[in-house]
Amino acid sequence: MNDDRNEQGPRGLTRRRVLQIGTAAAVVAAAAPALGGEAVAGTAAAPAAGGLARPGAAVRPRFRWWWPDGLVDPAEIRREIDQMADAGFGGGEISAVHHSIRDASVLDPAGHGWGTAAWVAGVEAALDQAARRGLTVDLTIGPAWPAAVPTITPDDDAAVQELAYGTVTVAGGATHDGPVPEPVAAPAKGVTKRDLVAVHAVKIDTANATRKETGLDFASFTDLTARAKDGRITWTAPDGGDWVLLSYWRRGSGQQPEGGPHSSPESFVVDHFSRAGTRAVTAFWEARLLTPRVRKLIKKAGATLFEDSIELETPALNWTPDLPAEFRRRRGYDLMPYLPVIVLNKENTVHAYEAERTAQARHDFWLTVSDLLNEHHFEALRTWAHAIGLELRAQPYGLQTDAIHSAAILDVPEGESLGFRNLDDYRALAGGRDMAGREVLSCEAGAYQGGAYNTTWDKLLRTMGGAYAAGLNQTVFHGFSYATAPGAAWPGFAAFTPYNGGIGFAEAWGPRQPTWRHVPDIAAYLARVHQTMRAGKSRIDVAVFRQKGYTKTGIGAGWFTKYGVPLGWTHQMISAPLLDLPSATVRDGRLAPDGPAYQVLFVEGDRFNGNACTLPLDTARTMLKLAKAGLPLVFLGDWSAATVPGIPKNGENEALRAVIKEMFALPRVKNAAAEDGVPGALDALGLRPEVRYAESSTLLNAHRRDGRVDYFYLCNGKHAETVKPPVAAIDHEVSFTRADRKAVPYRLDLWTGETEPIAVYKADGDTVTVRIALQPSEATVIILGRGGHHPSATASQVEVRVDGQRLVARATSAGTYATTLANGRTVTTTIGAVPAAQTLTTWRLRVEDMTPDGTKHHDLTLDALKAWPDIPELADVSGIGAYTTTVTWDGGAGAVLDLGEVFDTCRVSVNGRRVPPVSVLYPAVDIGPHLRRGANTIEVEVATTLNNRLRVSDPGVYGGAARQASGLIGPVRLVPYGEAVVRTR
Repeated sequence: MNDDRNEQGPRGLTRRRVLQIGTAAAVVAAAAPALGGEAVAGTAAAPAAGGLARPGAAVRPRFRWWWPDGLVDPAEIRREIDQMADAGFGGGEISAVHHSIRDASVLDPAGHGWGTAAWVAGVEAALDQAARRGLTVDLTIGPAWPAAVPTITPDDDAAVQELAYGTVTVAGGATHDGPVPEPVAAPAKGVTKRDLVAVHAVKIDTANATRKETGLDFASFTDLTARAKDGRITWTAPDGGDWVLLSYWRRGSGQQPEGGPHSSPESFVVDHFSRAGTRAVTAFWEARLLTPRVRKLIKKAGATLFEDSIELETPALNWTPDLPAEFRRRRGYDLMPYLPVIVLNKENTVHAYEAERTAQARHDFWLTVSDLLNEHHFEALRTWAHAIGLELRAQPYGLQTDAIHSAAILDVPEGESLGFRNLDDYRALAGGRDMAGREVLSCEAGAYQGGAYNTTWDKLLRTMGGAYAAGLNQTVFHGFSYATAPGAAWPGFAAFTPYNGGIGFAEAWGPRQPTWRHVPDIAAYLARVHQTMRAGKSRIDVAVFRQKGYTKTGIGAGWFTKYGVPLGWTHQMISAPLLDLPSATVRDGRLAPDGPAYQVLFVEGDRFNGNACTLPLDTARTMLKLAKAGLPLVFLGDWSAATVPGIPKNGENEALRAVIKEMFALPRVKNAAAEDGVPGALDALGLRPEVRYAESSTLLNAHRRDGRVDYFYLCNGKHAETVKPPVAAIDHEVSFTRADRKAVPYRLDLWTGETEPIAVYKADGDTVTVRIALQPSEATVIILGRGGHHPSATASQVEVRVDGQRLVARATSAGTYATTLANGRTVTTTIGAVPAAQTLTTWRLRVEDMTPDGTKHHDLTLDALKAWPDIPELADVSGIGAYTTTVTWDGGAGAVLDLGEVFDTCRVSVNGRRVPPVSVLYPAVDIGPHLRRGANTIEVEVATTLNNRLRVSDPGVYGGAARQASGLIGPVRLVPYGEAVVRTR
């Protein structure tokens, strides 16, 4: 017998990996599992007839669609909707963004600004054409970001507010007799009003000082507000040390949306913490944007109302007029004595009391701000959006607020690949989504700094692959730019390019891009990922409790992020408000059993406050009830002196410790003193991940369950873009938990949409074990469901696939191979002579050279493949190249065409017929069904970015970019394989 496990196939891959590439073409439809509900053996319909093979528009990727305000032609708007539809995308999000146009006045804000009649006409055209093409359109809440309207001034109560402090130092025994201290931060342009909120005096205490903060003595706090008259104050400091005299001024921050002006009069950002700010938004929409036709069209093609990240930028402290009263109502004490340690200067705190009190006061302040944001902004906007036929989508982060809670309020929470530091940032939002019973977690994808016209789809897929394993299931690409605008150079208007004179963010996707011809293949791939990740409900192993529900921080979960994920554990973050949701019940030992069905609640110290062991008392009592109902809990750290996170009420800390002590006495609650004790605690509870690896792995997984069918998305990815060393290829067994003990495994080819039964696997009770081989960033989907009856094996020295009621062995070299059948019998299969692999070196190349003066053509004959910059005629060319060669095929089972290195996208045709889509990440495809005896013509069409052409056509902007190694670089190899039937009887 010939053991070929270490023999190398094309590009150094194992033979097992080579043969995995092309088996989907031979799938027998009758053997496919029933998807989307409980299956009955023998009655399943083939997914290839629809569903995962041809996902609908609702799950297809989308675009940020950037308009130069309302300077758009409705006819062009309709064309662009058609372009998105024809390329396989599900719709676009209309955004008024034009950072590339430094003089925005050329866009005529008065006649064609955001919210004008011209803007509305464009929106009407977009919605109408989307309805005709089966797409949907998202509408942004205002021009650019944050939410803003042109009907307020910076001095209005509905405008975004700040609290600016002023200070002077007064020596002990000295008298300050003069003006109330002026604010440290000057007011923004247009801000003319201010109100004095308070004047305080506090003694300096160097014992409480930090590296960046002046220490203060809380016991010395003195309220001098009543002494301030007509802008002046007289006060004598007590003897015995220096004091600070502090004033606090409420005023508008004067913030405007990014990249304006977008309107005339100019728009100003609204107060996100008050009803007045939200009413300013909705009133403008009702009066100016929601024409009768727009309202009607929203019902047909409207998707979401969208707000970008909450970037309320101020050199002072975010504020709202009712904040002191709301703070007292919600926290039960007066905010004023704590203002000295809460105020900010250029995003930095400036004073501190003793450490614990300071942390507690700041926690309570930002918790109150979070409450106001969620109640007055997100909840109010969601209610209004529903009334007009839209859902609310938003990026609920940017401040020190509970984004996890916000994600539970929003219909569609959204993250971003640019700002999120690792997968835990997505897991935070996913926890809110799943506990609230929402379906979609969206992502603003591909906003690479300096990425304009040089971003590849390979890079995009490598960026996003792991994020889907963290719960992401909608991708909004950044972005699709409207065709043109005044002063825009070839190849057209781009929202972010030029950016400060240089190469801007991300891309301007669309027909201007050479790769657009191939994009439908990528759109379909992503749609299948999305559809898989929306099937049924998430199944997550661990709920990680967060005292502060921040995201976009890169802060992970103790033990699970570093050690648990490489073993198969999955986790999400939840915050206190989520335990008050109706879903927060326990059944069969699982939290939220009809949703993510967490096996265990993991409680660690506050990772945003030195891992302090803090819990709100009410939350601890809720956890106690959940534990008594049978939910396992694991606490990490020393909780013997636990405290509440805010300023405690009398006896509150003692009550908290008593609740925790009672919890720790329960058999299903374990306390790990340190991270290395977590595995033992999990073992003692009898817990295991629903996906398990025999060894530590870079494999990431996500589990969805729909009735009795399980879906597992797998990606050989990384936790963050900066992971070192780089991810390597994997090839190991993976054990999956199945809902149905009669379910068998199937593999979904995300590129072709074909679903194939897996021939080699082990089944044991509720577990199915399959060997998984994936290259870095490569993804696949395993489905466990009932389907047609077919033979199977538990082990084999060779790749085996199902062909109807037969098992067929496939190998790239002759030999005799052993296969162990499901009944335990071992059989051998002999594969005869297999032709040697051949490298294809001689090609004819015809290039469509895209230039500002139109498309030019180059015809070349190549004796060896090279990157275009290494071919003199193509050194600065961008476009599409058609490579053609002829090979002689003497007959045989088939062959894999391994393209080697390709930049950027490609399609393959054999004898004039296009073969199934080729992976952008690892371009190799089974062309066996398309080969015929004798001469065969192979064509590889390759598309590039526009980078190399723009370097020379617009050197003022792009001249500093390096040439990209475009084209078919190879080596291209034709790797034949042989096949033989495995004797199962």
